[in-house]
Amino acid sequence: MKFVASSTDLLSHLQAISRVISTKNTLPILDNFLFELRGNELVITASDLESTMITTMSLENTDGEGVVAIPAKILIDTLKEFPEQPLTFEINMDSLGVDLVSENGKYSIVGKPGMDFPQLPQLKEDQTTSLNFTADQLLMGINKTLFATADDELRPVMNGIFIELGLDCVTFVSSDAHKLVRYKRLDAKSAQEASFILPKKPANLLKNILPREQNEVSIAFDDKNAIFSLSDYKLICRLVEGNYPGYGAVIPDNNTNKLYIDRLELYNTLRRVSVYSNQASNLIKLKLSANELVISAQDIDYSISAHETLNCQYGGDPMEIGFKSVFLIEILSNINSDEVVLELSDPTRAGLLLPKESDQEDEDLLMLLMPMMINA
Repeated sequence: MKFVASSTDLLSHLQAISRVISTKNTLPILDNFLFELRGNELVITASDLESTMITTMSLENTDGEGVVAIPAKILIDTLKEFPEQPLTFEINMDSLGVDLVSENGKYSIVGKPGMDFPQLPQLKEDQTTSLNFTADQLLMGINKTLFATADDELRPVMNGIFIELGLDCVTFVSSDAHKLVRYKRLDAKSAQEASFILPKKPANLLKNILPREQNEVSIAFDDKNAIFSLSDYKLICRLVEGNYPGYGAVIPDNNTNKLYIDRLELYNTLRRVSVYSNQASNLIKLKLSANELVISAQDIDYSISAHETLNCQYGGDPMEIGFKSVFLIEILSNINSDEVVLELSDPTRAGLLLPKESDQEDEDLLMLLMPMMINA
């Protein structure tokens, strides 16, 4: 078996799928890429059992067919040191010796039998739901919600993005019990109502490859696995099993106190003032009165404090509410609009942060943050 590939093109494909490979694989074969040559098509697979990524390359110069597993680390480390040039792979299918031949030299690696690589999971045809997204729709859904996912061993359903397919929109939801993000795409629809929970690792993998995708992304899933098909890549992942909590119940709907403020001004002020907050609690206080917002923080242990006053548009009841500054800053950095709306009912209930205006008419973004107790 023999083929010729561009060093930089091959490295680009391998680096994209190498993110799947775990540093603590239970099976030694998973430290390898699976190379399969079919005619003029080279299919390369990487897996950690939970997630599998497959990339396809079209080659002009090939000879023979076969399957072999090649150690991932040494192959990537070698390719990184090559300038752009054609590399010839000569593989002895009996001894599994892999010779990588360049313009000036030869590098020899020992491969492993391809049959040792785990089989890909198959979807149950009678339980499969399919739909198409544009790459931008899926990427925005992941970007807006991934930061709010939890790391909770006791409630694994919180550790992923809940994707809810509706007849009139698709909703992406994530929460870590302190903050919650609900992002709706009104321009994406499904022929039937369904939902699944996408784990954090495959969501990160998609986040890295979707910006390069020009065509639509095809998604198919059953109760256990999902398959995301792109032009040159395919991601197969095991879904988080379980029922996602009813997120709608925690979103307060009677928020009579609304504050309109410049997002960047609020974001920069929070970053400055939060330096003076207690390192353990990160508590920051917002004092709202007529068209004025006072942001303050203090750390009694070190006798430091700070406050800033900002102009805003506010006509609600005077109020003082506390938030964890790290979470509030994180939420503001994930909203794109120039102005934001902070909706509040009272200091003990969650606050909602919404973009005042959106660049996209087809987007509906809501971010929720639980308040903190302000010690008297």
